[in-house]
Amino acid sequence: MTPSVQPATALYLHVPFCASSCDFCSFYQEQPKRGEIDRYLAAIERELELHPPGRVETAFWGGGTPGLLPADDLRRLGQAMTRAAGQPSEWSVELAPSSVRADKLAALKEMGVTRVSMGVQSFDDLTLDALGRRHSPKQIMEAWELIEAAGFASRNLDLIFAIPGQDEQRWTEDLRRAIELQPDHLSTYCLTFEEDTAMFVKLSQGKVKIDRELEARLYRQTWEQLEANGYAQYETSNFARPGHACRHNLITWEMGSWIGYGPSAASQWGQRRWTNPSNLDQWIKGIEAGTPVLEQVKDLSATDLLCDALVFGLRLNAGVNPAALAARFATPLPARVTHLFEALIEEGLMEAAGSQVRLTAEGRMRADAVGVSILERFD
Repeated sequence: MTPSVQPATALYLHVPFCASSCDFCSFYQEQPKRGEIDRYLAAIERELELHPPGRVETAFWGGGTPGLLPADDLRRLGQAMTRAAGQPSEWSVELAPSSVRADKLAALKEMGVTRVSMGVQSFDDLTLDALGRRHSPKQIMEAWELIEAAGFASRNLDLIFAIPGQDEQRWTEDLRRAIELQPDHLSTYCLTFEEDTAMFVKLSQGKVKIDRELEARLYRQTWEQLEANGYAQYETSNFARPGHACRHNLITWEMGSWIGYGPSAASQWGQRRWTNPSNLDQWIKGIEAGTPVLEQVKDLSATDLLCDALVFGLRLNAGVNPAALAARFATPLPARVTHLFEALIEEGLMEAAGSQVRLTAEGRMRADAVGVSILERFD
């Protein structure tokens, strides 16, 4: 008998290969050499055999650039995953405009991929150059035509705003062009300056600056423009047409279970969190030895899960039900958290509807600070 799907379970598969490193990107990546790709594929197959997750609800391939792999490699990766995890109801794959090819899309569609996410970031040449992206607006349009023709059930575009040199007019034009393509989902991220990136070095050297007032204006502008065009915001940075919210990400924000495969992949599985090494060779050697190397291992208490469910759940427009979460994790809600929520409501940063609480528009602007305040109340 085929095992049933475990609800609220997700599989993440990290493909570390990238043709070049963008100035803002802090994700682990490697240059795509044929020998290393072969070693990677064999190790993924073995890792899935060593620790099969059972049937999962969703799968997400990120990177790196999964779409950089040739069609046959994509098929091999897909066959390994579905042998171990079954056919997920939602299966997302990240693509870069410069590596989209018809044969690769056909392979993904044949395997059962339901959702593709293309990292556009901007439609403006100068903005792309500021980010260190290696694709052009022309390549974006050509790639989108191929994606449209392939007929995936759901299509997402990733955009970034508050990029050095980008003003409100240029961001408005980026949004307009994205909406014009009629994707089912849009993710819009405010640029963050992560350590160990070229963009962070520029910030440290004073070559670029952070403009918090501009960021706030661009946040509000994004929310208004996308809502007016039929994209409902369901998380701080994510917007969808009806029926197209990303279930994989919702599982993460709602403190479900996810298991990661590949170098640098993170997991929250069986009351434990860990991360695979961010080093291809170290990760492969552990797999080949039959004892995968796990880093940052943490056994999760009920209190840990309740805290994180509140922090991440409040990023969702629907908010959270604190009492229901306390019951779910069988641990009491700290009085200090209740007092914090009362204060946030008084300040107009949070609102209550019955037993549910959620951040207001102004509160969503400060979601990170609210998250820090919750963490402090659990200390």
